[in-house]
Amino acid sequence: MKTVILTDAKYRSAISAARTFGRAGYRVVAVQARGDAGVTPPVFSSRFVAESHLLDGGAADAAYPGRLLELVQKYQRPVLFPVGAATLNAVSRERELFEPYCDFLISPPNVLDAVNDKETVHRRALELGLRVPREYDGAPEAFPVIVKPRCGEKYGLRAEERYAVAHDRAELDAALARMRRYDPSPVVQELVSGAGAGACVLLDRDSRLIGAFGHRRVREYPVTGGPSACCESVYEPEKIDAAYQLLRSFGFVGLAMVEFKGEHILEVNPRVWGSFPLTTLARSPIALRLAEAAAGEAVEYAPRDYDTGVRMRFLLNDTLATLSLLTHGRLREGFGGVADMLRAREAFRDRDDPAPMRAYLKATVLKK
Repeated sequence: MKTVILTDAKYRSAISAARTFGRAGYRVVAVQARGDAGVTPPVFSSRFVAESHLLDGGAADAAYPGRLLELVQKYQRPVLFPVGAATLNAVSRERELFEPYCDFLISPPNVLDAVNDKETVHRRALELGLRVPREYDGAPEAFPVIVKPRCGEKYGLRAEERYAVAHDRAELDAALARMRRYDPSPVVQELVSGAGAGACVLLDRDSRLIGAFGHRRVREYPVTGGPSACCESVYEPEKIDAAYQLLRSFGFVGLAMVEFKGEHILEVNPRVWGSFPLTTLARSPIALRLAEAAAGEAVEYAPRDYDTGVRMRFLLNDTLATLSLLTHGRLREGFGGVADMLRAREAFRDRDDPAPMRAYLKATVLKK
């Protein structure tokens, strides 16, 4: 039986990954750096997790790669599936240490740095003829605009802290002052309209497209702009092709989500993304294709190999989003949220694996 090691188990996406791999017959080992987790990761309670481990210290520690490698060496060439950016970056930097003992699909550090940098991505998209928001070097010609650091995750910012919207010069000055605490040269872009969407692609070691998945955002929380609270699986080949062109141009390897607003590319998340649980509910094989390709199996791209029209909600965040919409008079959107309480699937509810849902809700409430 092939083993897959899920790192950064504190993240909610680890629950879905464990179920996907477990149901496919993998032996799932969940791992978390003790210093980065306030509570026991909910995925540890999943019936699909054969073993769980807490490593000393944090994933940003200099000693972390060695601790993880020591665990990896206990298994017969497992597949390494980092759920969080910290482990992804650590393995990328120390790939020569890990390559003799496990299989993985992870880009080199210079590629990860490039696709994490919003300005670099913006320039490359322009070179490729892909649509991106207009950027301003000086005073914007029109408002509103959005202000964000070149790589918000690098500074440890939460999703809702990684940008600010400015409707006039005073708000722009305030936003720039706030963002310059993290980045001396924050990005200023036009605020484009349209539905939020993600084109998620998987590239093999030769940067060939071997998997894709699409979703659109239905609601966010906070509703003024934040992580997805409710989303739906879609198949949009134009966005998938644009995402692939962009990532292939960098020589990218592995899993990434390219974020769109309307037809404009906003940024790249070169890792497991927040709405990843939708891939499990929509029966996408993209995580399994990663494991197969990492282990050296021949994998070919199969378009639309998942269910479309599957709507997923994160129970707590989507309930708060719905209440916020109703409170602010956005009744049509709010009543849509009420309807989705009955028709949308909850991200972590699973009759065959109920414990992680209970643990996740408990951990979330205690954290708040």
